[in-house]
Amino acid sequence: MTKLDIKNYLEKIYNVPVAAVRTRIQYGANNKRNHKNQRVKKPDYKVAYVQLGQGQTFQFPNLFPEKEQEEETRSFEDYKNKYLEREKQREEGDPRRGGVPDWFGV
Repeated sequence: MTKLDIKNYLEKIYNVPVAAVRTRIQYGANNKRNHKNQRVKKPDYKVAYVQLGQGQTFQFPNLFPEKEQEEETRSFEDYKNKYLEREKQREEGDPRRGGVPDWFGV
């Protein structure tokens, strides 16, 4: 992404006014060797430093709000019942095999 792409992304998606964007390339380490004694280089990546407008703060949005609410309302019994149900299904085997045990594979 270019500086302009980063600025437009933050302004359009997150509605955050951006004052300035600085970027640099972080070069990957080149000091490891594999089992064939060949040099192994980690990939390079781009780092962006974004300066927000005066008095602005940024907070990442909650991407999975329903999942957090679901976990808060669950109790130990719910987890236990779900685990026991999964174990029961696993023990029953595959219904498409027609009663042939799992250990008798083709």
